[in-house]
Amino acid sequence: MTDLAMPSEFKDLLDDSHAPFWIVGAGNMAGSMIQCWLKKGIKPQDLLVIRPSGKPISEGVSVVTHIEADQAAPATLLLGVKPQMLATVAPNIASHVDSNTILISVLAGVELATLREYFPKAGKIVRAMPNLPVSLGKGVTALCAESLDQAQRQFIDQLMGALGVVEWVREDQFDTATAVAGCGPAFVYRFIDALAKAGEKLGLTADQALPMALATVEGAAAMAKQSDISPHALAEKVASPGGSTRKGMDVLDQDNALFTLIERTLEASFKQNRYMAEMARKNKP
Repeated sequence: MTDLAMPSEFKDLLDDSHAPFWIVGAGNMAGSMIQCWLKKGIKPQDLLVIRPSGKPISEGVSVVTHIEADQAAPATLLLGVKPQMLATVAPNIASHVDSNTILISVLAGVELATLREYFPKAGKIVRAMPNLPVSLGKGVTALCAESLDQAQRQFIDQLMGALGVVEWVREDQFDTATAVAGCGPAFVYRFIDALAKAGEKLGLTADQALPMALATVEGAAAMAKQSDISPHALAEKVASPGGSTRKGMDVLDQDNALFTLIERTLEASFKQNRYMAEMARKNKP
């Protein structure tokens, strides 16, 4: 993985060659990305958000409900709408895109070839799958793209690296990366919730159990990240023979129960990504 340091010149990242930066849609994911970029120094006046509601984003960021016919082409374009909205929003946006535009899509399941059919005049197209912790600059973003030159690759690395960790993958790996990193936070939240609720059932109060569960997951993740041994080996170090941790792990390990559950969970997300890709192909122009 590439854990990029934030350049001090990030505020100047969107220079004349990368601005204006249009963002189509500003829901949970795109909105989180915008807020992080603003905190990291992107100038609000370089951003133009297109959203049907016209709801303001942040001071200084222009928000419009549609693009006027005479609007100049964006240098950078982020597609942040729901995948099923692509066929609706693409025609108006595509007419403004030109060969100097780098298009970044965060639409789950929508492949590069499909995006190219919707945006034939775009210069380069990049698929990105961030997760919600990007709002804190602690996200993970999977990336794949059409062939990029060195300058374009560096720009994408810096732009998405401002949100956290970036990982370039092949497109045939993208649905799996989406299931692991894009969907992963929701699965971790479910685990935290279950850990806390199990603690309550065994005698803790809700006010005790949830903070303990949160701090336990945060600390364990930090230790795993810094350790030179695998998470599996770390678990074995904690679990003394005959101890209480070992007894609990025996439940998780019996018949590969935990692995099987997570495998089924990721497989369900993976299959849904493939389904959305098929729907996008069927609806393409």
